[in-house]
Amino acid sequence: MKGYTAILFLVFVLLLMSCKPTDEEKAAVRLNNAKFLLEKGDTINALLQLDSISFYPEAKYAANAAKNLAIEINFSLLKRKEIELDSLKTKIAFVETAFDKEKTEFDRYTQYIHKKQNQQNALGRSFIKIQVDERGTIFLSSNYFGKSVLNHYALRVYDGEISAKTDSVPVGSPENHQSEFLDYKWEKVMYLNGKDAGVVQFIADNADRKLKAVFIGRQQQFIELAPWDKQAAKDAIALAEALKKRTDLQNQIKNLQTKIPAQ
Repeated sequence: MKGYTAILFLVFVLLLMSCKPTDEEKAAVRLNNAKFLLEKGDTINALLQLDSISFYPEAKYAANAAKNLAIEINFSLLKRKEIELDSLKTKIAFVETAFDKEKTEFDRYTQYIHKKQNQQNALGRSFIKIQVDERGTIFLSSNYFGKSVLNHYALRVYDGEISAKTDSVPVGSPENHQSEFLDYKWEKVMYLNGKDAGVVQFIADNADRKLKAVFIGRQQQFIELAPWDKQAAKDAIALAEALKKRTDLQNQIKNLQTKIPAQ
């Protein structure tokens, strides 16, 4: 009797095991999920579902189907990104027309300097300058020219109750230069690595206002921003965003290309 019971138990276990889904069946569920997500336009999660099929080593058919579908998806994404990049390059070419491109022996990257600011940057006045490099990094500098020593280390731009102020750049640091020209003093402070603290964006956002700037130091110098200064801020932000987007798209395209077999 005990032997008969053991046999029945063994048969029950075998039947239970035979009813357990195979790797191929489990993988098929994920493959169908990927197709469903793809129909909804959710390519990211569709690709994640296809990648998860690797968890089922015995699912040879589903793995091959997943591989082919992933190639199709990545090829479609590649073409979409290439079209987006071509469109962006056209936009960059247009925005670039507002800038002069310069690269001296001291520059690691090509610099974009707004043409209107370039035309106005003569000796004999104090001004701000905004430029962009080919990576899409924006640089702001405050340039003082006068007979007194300001020892300025920061810049505040304002109009009435609204204002924005840069971080401080100590006198004597590599980004805070001072020199003399005849009886005049020249000071240039560069606000790099985010030290503009949103001042360029503030100028662009309030370009329709009569913005003023004060050079903050041992003494102070007040100037009114010219229309070309405000336009330079707006154009610099547009160019910087486009250049960063171009780099991002180029990296995405390179990554997608590695996922598609050579023809």
